[in-house]
Amino acid sequence: MRHRTTAAFVFLSAIWGTAFVATKVGLASLPPTLFAAMRFDIAAAVLFGFAYLRSDRLHPTSRAEWYPIITGGMLNIGVHHTFLFSGQAYIDNAAVPAVLLGLIPVITPVLTRLTASSERLSPVGLVGLVLGFTGVVIIADPKPAALLSSDLMGVGLVLASAVAFALGAVLTHGSKSELPFFSIQAWTMLIGAVFLHATSVVLPWESFAGARWTLDGVISLVYLGVVAGAGGFGLYFWLLDHIGPIEASLLEYVIPVFAAIGGWIVRGNTIDTNTVIGFAVIFVGFLLVKRADVRRELVRLRERGRTAASDAD
Repeated sequence: MRHRTTAAFVFLSAIWGTAFVATKVGLASLPPTLFAAMRFDIAAAVLFGFAYLRSDRLHPTSRAEWYPIITGGMLNIGVHHTFLFSGQAYIDNAAVPAVLLGLIPVITPVLTRLTASSERLSPVGLVGLVLGFTGVVIIADPKPAALLSSDLMGVGLVLASAVAFALGAVLTHGSKSELPFFSIQAWTMLIGAVFLHATSVVLPWESFAGARWTLDGVISLVYLGVVAGAGGFGLYFWLLDHIGPIEASLLEYVIPVFAAIGGWIVRGNTIDTNTVIGFAVIFVGFLLVKRADVRRELVRLRERGRTAASDAD
């Protein structure tokens, strides 16, 4: 199981990292919140299809089954994306939201102490979180002038999106439900999509008439809906159930790595010295948080080597 969660963590980081590149392409022709809403429309449709084929039950039947669906749909998808895209409308420098979202792994341990969650982090783990956040700041390389000039409303909204995502992870972790996995995720995507559509209608800068249906925009929408939406969030909630909200929040430190690599491959963006240094700092912070797992793996490899040497003798 440990190797499965590690592989899922890396794979999800790659999916959501490349999703930033796809989002950049789509936002050139589609209104932000409407774009996000349609992304989750597609995700919900795909997951309902899987649920119909693979699950023996589609509908929640109790309050316990509705709880993670409504909480995850409203907070992790609806509120998070509403605040994030609304905040980005006030912030010109893309580095500022990247740094603010990097606070999710820092916020999550605080929220776990304010809820019934049993997840805790050691002092060494907290140092690892700080290092990870430092790495994100190095990669984003926000200029002090950009941070100071960013509209306070925009900063507040993006921070609210980070809190909403972390709170959703903490509140949904450990929820008990007999509803099959695909059915849970399908309903969660639908709740989030409905919330985002409602928000798009009331936002003054949003308009369906303002959408331009370019080929690049449609391709990015399909990628974000099917791969990053249905696949990505399904994998995220699976990880959340297996490793807990604190370790799952570390995705925010690894995603920028894959976003930079994806931008380099697809858009020709340069990977500069700051990016390389930031990667290294994130890696050290990640090792500190996951040191127990790393230590166990090293012991296992050492024992395997000794067994192989004994067999050779």
